[in-house]
Amino acid sequence: MLDLKVIREHPEVVRQAVRAKQMPSALGTLNQVLLLDEEHRLLRSDLEANQAQRNASSKRIGDLKRRGEAAGDLIREMGALSDEVKRLEEKSRSLDAQLQSALLELPNIPHESVPYGASEHDNRVMFERGEKPAFDFEAKPHWELAAAHGWIDLAAGVKTTGAGFPVFKGGGARLLRGLIQYCLNALVDAGYTEVAVPLMVNAESATATGHLPDKEGQMYEVTDGFYLIPTSELILTGMHKGDILDAAALPLKYTAASACLRREAGSYGAHVRGINRTHQFDKVEMVQFTHPDESYAAMEAMTGLSESLLDALELPYRRLLMCTGDIGFTQAKKYDLEVWSAGQERWLEVSSVSNITDFQARRLGTRFREGGAQGRGKPELVHTLNGSAFGMARVIAAILENYQDAEGGVRVPVVLRPYVGRERLE
Repeated sequence: MLDLKVIREHPEVVRQAVRAKQMPSALGTLNQVLLLDEEHRLLRSDLEANQAQRNASSKRIGDLKRRGEAAGDLIREMGALSDEVKRLEEKSRSLDAQLQSALLELPNIPHESVPYGASEHDNRVMFERGEKPAFDFEAKPHWELAAAHGWIDLAAGVKTTGAGFPVFKGGGARLLRGLIQYCLNALVDAGYTEVAVPLMVNAESATATGHLPDKEGQMYEVTDGFYLIPTSELILTGMHKGDILDAAALPLKYTAASACLRREAGSYGAHVRGINRTHQFDKVEMVQFTHPDESYAAMEAMTGLSESLLDALELPYRRLLMCTGDIGFTQAKKYDLEVWSAGQERWLEVSSVSNITDFQARRLGTRFREGGAQGRGKPELVHTLNGSAFGMARVIAAILENYQDAEGGVRVPVVLRPYVGRERLE
């Protein structure tokens, strides 16, 4: 959520941000916010004047009664004032509720370093690293390799659940488990606290983290007011809802491995074949709570950590700086990491790292100061960041395709062999 003071004092900055993020419907919301804010402030002024007059009348009535003088006219006047105060208070609550609801519809403001662009075609490739494999045989896509060896059973997923819910078996399951363990160990070694998270989140936390009302079309809603998590970020960030953190403890770093469940409407063609895009996938997430002055340095460090994992896996990859039209509702800046898919001859996104600045923290009420909740002084909003160490499915697709051999098997990356327990899948 944006600071209402910023919206009020710099509406053109917000208007430009909305246009840059290609969210034209939010322009009307911005105008609504400005009108509601003005009406609310004028009403609050009237309310405070009436409250002051009512209090003054109450004091005068008390004085008259102490002197034994008649106060009937003044009592009737104060009764009318009290009715007006009650009416204005109810109107104020209604306007504030409308204002808070409208504020939820305004996106975060992109950082000045984010390039302007209308779509993914305007993202900026910052660098590529690693050599693409060259085979003396025709490379196969991962879905052919996995089907031939029974590593990924798409038909079983359709039979038991539906399309987009793959079943990993045998060597595929071992590879998935080993990759998750490898990533978690690397993040814990880098100072992240491992967390085992629930797979459901309530609407309040989903709203506080910025996923509602923005992503309700992507989230699976279940009974009792819960949503299946599209990412463990909702839990890791929501854990500190309403907290005042100790400044000395920052940055707080959390990581979790979880299943992620998302609707993927309107996705067809080769780019979604196999496990390129699924409704359920495993992901190792990382989240930070930082001092506002350190969040962009933290973003670089988080991105570098994900890149180091790809370096260790010896997968060719590239970093993209996402343009204004391709960063999300909550994000001020975002990097994507993409690995080369040798069997499909294209790039696959496997990681995103985002700085949310104070946008989530304002909704969450997550602040910091020296001494934390028991400290003194006015608390400030933290900055939150989130990133994928990896979305596992596409990394597995890249490993299968880049490490395949002429015999139809797949070599296991050296760094994963202690976790997978073998050098080759066959």
